[in-house]
Amino acid sequence: MTDARYDSEALRQYATDVLCAAGLEAGHARIVAHTLVEGDLMGHDTHGLALLAGYVGELEAGTMTRHGAPDVLSDRPAALLWDGRRLPGPSLVVQGIDALAPRARELGCATLVIRRSHHIACLAAYLLKATDAGLVMLLASSDPNTQSVAPFGGTRAVFTPNPLAIGIPTSTTPVLIDISSSVTTNAMTARRHAAGERFAKPWMLDAQGHATDDPGVLFADPPGTILPLGGLDAGHKGFGLAVLIEALTGGLAGFGRADPADGWGATVTLTLYDPDAFAGRAAFDTQMDWLAHACRTNPPRVAGEPVRMPGDRALAQRASQRTHGVRLHPALIEPLRACGARYGIAAPRPIGG
Repeated sequence: MTDARYDSEALRQYATDVLCAAGLEAGHARIVAHTLVEGDLMGHDTHGLALLAGYVGELEAGTMTRHGAPDVLSDRPAALLWDGRRLPGPSLVVQGIDALAPRARELGCATLVIRRSHHIACLAAYLLKATDAGLVMLLASSDPNTQSVAPFGGTRAVFTPNPLAIGIPTSTTPVLIDISSSVTTNAMTARRHAAGERFAKPWMLDAQGHATDDPGVLFADPPGTILPLGGLDAGHKGFGLAVLIEALTGGLAGFGRADPADGWGATVTLTLYDPDAFAGRAAFDTQMDWLAHACRTNPPRVAGEPVRMPGDRALAQRASQRTHGVRLHPALIEPLRACGARYGIAAPRPIGG
């Protein structure tokens, strides 16, 4: 990381302006820009503004829909299915939360599945919208256009990293879980490969099934794969999680890997739960507060490195960077500037620069 910091609001405005110049409807552009910057604020810098150049390229190529709304394919009180029409994923997810929240309040829980969404960026970036409203949120996605993860025991890719995020409110700091069913992501693998770096552990398989720390095997001919979460020893767990996410996305959507490739995108599942419809919010907080306290005060395995609940680091980094500015990964800065330069839009300068 560089020492230079950038004002988060300036980054949001820049991303919004660039997306609008590329033809994206203003309402969609604002949501996408906000989501990308939230990713960087939380430290998920492979799924923040690093995606802006790719999104702009998709808009210019006509492979991301620029305006309009999703098509409603099925609408029951607690279950919705949308065709996203390849609209920007962040906009669809935010619209989905807004559509589900009143249904979850009335019915206890409600689920939306989206087929043919474009890429949805950083999943953790959406969780606070639900937890701030006192709702539990589950969000997962797959990309039926891409394969980079082999099933446990295999060597040919079937899955994407298939991320899963869960937001859990407490009486104080929410718990924010954002994981994938693979040991690393496509974006991090590509970044390491471009930088000539290796992983710290053998997280990849080459095409012959040999474990390696070389991210380049994913781009070889024939290509290797990313190992499921759990690696060589316990990858059956990540494999099982990947299958679950495929069922909740492509299975419920009726659109997935059995269909012809439709371009970079996502199939999405989103569920909101209202604790008040079950034992009540106070009882929910009692249980989750106890659990969080028991974990954070657990005797640390390494002295001076206390247990963190999922999301603690991301929330601390978000608060710090909102105040002191966002640090951008060095590999991101030039592509980010180039996005605006093609439309005559100047990128933000570092704070104090």
